[in-house]
Amino acid sequence: MTEITARTAADALQLEPEQLRALQLERLQRTLHHAYENVPFTRLAFQRAGVHPDDIRSLADIARLPFTTKDDLREYYPFGMFAVPMSDVRRIHASSGTTGRPTVVGYTQTDLDTWADLIARSLRASGVQPGWKVHNAYGYGLFTGGLGAHTGIERLGATVIPMSGGQTARQAQLIHDFEPDAIMCTPTYLLTIADALEEAGIDPRSTSLKVGILGAEPWTNEMRHQIEQRLDIDAVDIYGLSEVMGPGVAMESVTTKDGPHIWEDHFLPEVIDPATGEPVPDGEPGELVFTSLTKQAFPVIRYRTKDLTRLLPGSAYPAMRRMEKITGRDDDMIILRGVNLFPTQIEELVLGIETLTPHFVLELTRQGRMDALTVRIERHPAVSLATCEAAAEVLKLRIKQSIGTTVEVRIEEPGTLPRSEGKYKRLYDLR
Repeated sequence: MTEITARTAADALQLEPEQLRALQLERLQRTLHHAYENVPFTRLAFQRAGVHPDDIRSLADIARLPFTTKDDLREYYPFGMFAVPMSDVRRIHASSGTTGRPTVVGYTQTDLDTWADLIARSLRASGVQPGWKVHNAYGYGLFTGGLGAHTGIERLGATVIPMSGGQTARQAQLIHDFEPDAIMCTPTYLLTIADALEEAGIDPRSTSLKVGILGAEPWTNEMRHQIEQRLDIDAVDIYGLSEVMGPGVAMESVTTKDGPHIWEDHFLPEVIDPATGEPVPDGEPGELVFTSLTKQAFPVIRYRTKDLTRLLPGSAYPAMRRMEKITGRDDDMIILRGVNLFPTQIEELVLGIETLTPHFVLELTRQGRMDALTVRIERHPAVSLATCEAAAEVLKLRIKQSIGTTVEVRIEEPGTLPRSEGKYKRLYDLR
């Protein structure tokens, strides 16, 4: 198969599985040679593992290659992982760096064109059509969400409203005035916008919005149902991370809503046992690992995402495997008195109780020698404090029954907890 095959999004989605695997192998071999020859980290890691790009003769051989981690990217900060001269780099993005040095990624013009194509493909999967207006409330700047989504909206032939994050009251006003057909933001921020619409006297179900393309943080199907009911839209999951490209690595189809399809003509996924690093079969849960197949400036090989999921057969796009909806990360896991839990497990239970709001945070504290978890959750303005306190007792019981640990639940007054303006911080470790 030549490289021309599957160059366009439409062609790729029509490939037979064996054609896709052949294309992946061709692109994988090219990427491995490119990184080995141009990235000192890759060459040294391969040499330490006793492997050479020529040794990779099948997709299964990828298990012989060493992993790349976020710590590796930080060690080579800022530009040590780039595989092209800086004169060929047309854009730089970076993570927030809140837990250390940021991870810095670069893009050639070809990388940017590929990214725009994949966002456009993702938008088509979400139901967005050329000519629609798309309100883009992902943050602009070094974060990949805003500009990544922006160029893809334009590539599709839709109209972008580049609002960025924040200024929530203005977001609500412009949604009312500009009448966009779709919105792109984090799921928690869309709920914050819904609050702002109500505060402005606008029924969230009365807007022009038809589709929400939501990502950048784990969210549950329960949150999907609440968003869809509250705003009368379809809510679909877009997946990506800056180290691999940004948004648009995988996208959920609006026709199936059964987890994001990975665009496997550009990204080779694996799922591994996070403890041993060994690959697990499709259908088994574990940590998601990606190898980029077409990136020029910043190729990544077996990058450990920390996201927990499993690979499933394709549905809307049969040649492309799906990933189960990400609802947790390996480094988000809380160990409370020997029980492992994730913030999304609490979210699932909170959203199952109608008298509680989705505005809650988790506080982890130390009481003597024991850790303790408190769920602070706002009461609904239309619900009495007594009713909310009764609901809090129900939540405590359900957490104990379904997760197996005891937590405290504290009801707070409306508007007292932080609101999402992008990626929402659920967990506060106060130990």
